[in-house]
Amino acid sequence: MMNDSRKKLLQIFQSALAAVNGRACVRERLKERPLPGKVYMLAVGKAACAMAQGAQDVMGNLIADALIITKKGHAEALPWPVLEAGHPLVDESSLEAGRKLLVFVDRIPKDASVLVLISGGASALVEVLPSQISLDQFQEINRWILGSGLDINDYNRIRRRLSRLKGGRLAKLLYPRRVLCLVVSDVPGNDLRAIGSGPLVADEDMRRPLTVRGLPDFITEALKHMPPAPAPDDVCFQNVKREIVATLDNAKSAALEAAKELGYQAMLETGFISGDALEAGARLAKKLLRSEPGTVHIWGGETTIRLPESPGRGGRNQSLALAAAMMLRGHDDAWFLSAGTDGTDGPTDDAGALVDGGTIARGEQSGLNAEQVLARADAGSFLEASGDLIQTGPTGTNVMDVMLGLKVTGGS
Repeated sequence: MMNDSRKKLLQIFQSALAAVNGRACVRERLKERPLPGKVYMLAVGKAACAMAQGAQDVMGNLIADALIITKKGHAEALPWPVLEAGHPLVDESSLEAGRKLLVFVDRIPKDASVLVLISGGASALVEVLPSQISLDQFQEINRWILGSGLDINDYNRIRRRLSRLKGGRLAKLLYPRRVLCLVVSDVPGNDLRAIGSGPLVADEDMRRPLTVRGLPDFITEALKHMPPAPAPDDVCFQNVKREIVATLDNAKSAALEAAKELGYQAMLETGFISGDALEAGARLAKKLLRSEPGTVHIWGGETTIRLPESPGRGGRNQSLALAAAMMLRGHDDAWFLSAGTDGTDGPTDDAGALVDGGTIARGEQSGLNAEQVLARADAGSFLEASGDLIQTGPTGTNVMDVMLGLKVTGGS
């Protein structure tokens, strides 16, 4: 299974991850322009620990106090409290993290500087809800959205309306303190309002009616309890500076350079891969098969899958990769990788999968049918049987998904 082509495709993927590692990106930014004096630090997201380590590398004892909130299984030993919370669904640990965040903010001196580090996952990992909305109600809302096929922008437009932290409300809580916010972007277009649901960003959209079609009545009713959000010209935003330190484009550019160094003709695909994961997998695989030998394609994006009532194992990358494998079936000269840069894909510990022309035959030897498992959102079971799952562990970053295709001469 681990032939030379597969090893090289994984090597290109690892180069992409290294370029957007939260520790390295924060460290480089603070080396270039260090913050003066003592600083209080708040890090939230899947890359929170890595980003906090980057700040510690540069600032050391100048960090007066800190609070780190990350996904369960992503915690690392740090000199400050590290809380693990729920993702992708807000749970009681997310609300507990929200309570501790409020206490932490309250004890920061009003004249202090605050370093806020935000990465993907922050929307679910820490939350303070309006009193009229229970955790059960909020989880029902999130479950509906996750299975609806809504893209991340619409998802965040709903979530930040139902939060006492998101949509600029954290900026209100931190005012009048000086705030530098460094961000690892996990949304299309790097929209700061959507990353972590924009806790430090003015959002004009919050002042307009929500225009997402097809919402069930229980979500429409909950939206009536939206907490007040600061206006875009609120004074609380004057002391907030925001910078993006890592993006999907950074990861794709690093993959491009790695592919070139390995001697391949590298094709950087600029279009954002979105929409249905199964359609995207088939489309990308077709393009790969039409390529000249010695070509690596580099895509990036974030697709969606519609979940059945009782979904199986897997996530959008595994579904996309298996759909691609169906198109590659019988071809011994093509490999295709799709993986989440955070090291997880859906509610699994697998980052995604690296498939080839033999994937379907290998999986079928276990009695599984690719079309059937895709229909029940169970691609992970098939890909485990075929030996094509990728496990990276927590990566210290989260810039959406990377897809790589390799076409070679023959089966080398």
